[in-house]
Amino acid sequence: MKRRELIKYLSVLPVSGAVAGAVLPFQSVKAEEMPDFKPEFQSGPKRLAAIITEYRPNSHADVIIGKYLEGFNQDQMAPYPDSKIVSMFTEQVPDNDMSRPLAKKYNVPIFRTVADALTLGGNQLAVDGVILIGEHGVYPMNDKEQKLYPRFEMFLKITDVFRQYKKSVPVFNDKHLSWSWRQAKRMVEISKELKFPMLAGSTIPVSLRIPAVDTPYGAKQKYAVGISFSGLDIYGFHLLDGLQAVVERRKGGETGVRAVQCLEGQDCWNYIDQNEWVKRLFDQAISHSETRVAGDMRELVKKPAVFIIDYNDGLKAAAFLLTGLLQDFTYAVDIEGQQKPFSTLMKLQAGKPHYHFGCLVKNMEIMFKTGKAPYPVERTMLSSGILDFALESRILGYKILETPELSRVRYLSSPESHFFSKGWDKNGKRLD
Repeated sequence: MKRRELIKYLSVLPVSGAVAGAVLPFQSVKAEEMPDFKPEFQSGPKRLAAIITEYRPNSHADVIIGKYLEGFNQDQMAPYPDSKIVSMFTEQVPDNDMSRPLAKKYNVPIFRTVADALTLGGNQLAVDGVILIGEHGVYPMNDKEQKLYPRFEMFLKITDVFRQYKKSVPVFNDKHLSWSWRQAKRMVEISKELKFPMLAGSTIPVSLRIPAVDTPYGAKQKYAVGISFSGLDIYGFHLLDGLQAVVERRKGGETGVRAVQCLEGQDCWNYIDQNEWVKRLFDQAISHSETRVAGDMRELVKKPAVFIIDYNDGLKAAAFLLTGLLQDFTYAVDIEGQQKPFSTLMKLQAGKPHYHFGCLVKNMEIMFKTGKAPYPVERTMLSSGILDFALESRILGYKILETPELSRVRYLSSPESHFFSKGWDKNGKRLD
């Protein structure tokens, strides 16, 4: 099949991790090599196991699992997701833990091991899906200032159960797959090997966009800029996952990343000054910010940083973290044949119940109901890898790092534009 025919063929299919991953060269084990392995998929409401590091107020567990237990508005009123939490495992129990009182209130058993949470204490896989939230809790930091959340280790415990019973179910992984590129890559490989759909990533790509637009599917892109705030690791991932969601739609699909670099301080400002395309797209992106602080940004931002990304097909991107200037996520992309760049705000709804997490739950529910991920897990894998290598560049003296590992990542996104929200009403229902 010719490339043009392949793209046309894939464009009429719902994109899942399996479809998107069909063009990945690093898939280590083909599904047909495990003929006895059966994906488990039942009709009707789905029973979900929640595997969590820590469940406390305003944690990711609170604003994701809380929507399953107490409704999208977390007010014990409809609407609710269709799926139900039937078991929980929490690795840590802080003084302000919410898991125990909520589990008691809603009659959800908490198990002492991941395996027991997936089998409900029995001797077979007893759930239809798994939510893995390895975010928050007391964990060490490495020299790259990455918090070493045990997402990979928890994932292996989940998939060990799949292997034991020769059955698998869909898995959602909150935020980046792992702080380590190798671990992130391995997680995706295992999902292919064991034949289960996998979804992962940030709330940013699926949140409310103002304006509610997406990059034209199949159009060539030359330059891209994203702007955000907060820590290099904790929000750097959100910034990169949002960026990847708009650039992966370019002509030819995702082609991989050949090099990354991190710059900080005055070098960050110099990079803007020395590159006309950066300044032009920076100004376009930040024009959508609803939180920009008035004043000279070079005085407001004490620790500016930028991740510079060179893609195989010539696309060049710059992702800025500018704490003190704004508290939202804005993007701008040069589109071939269009005089004005694509640009938008990916908006976070402040305060509980954090409706952008409701947008994420809606996409999770698509996977749990249909057995097909609404967007490729390879997006999050690549975002995780870009961040890991950018932070490596930083501790190696801000050098440009060639990334042959990321250069081999290939995937196609969907041509459709329904993966992000165009708005929610006060009852948690979509306005679009």
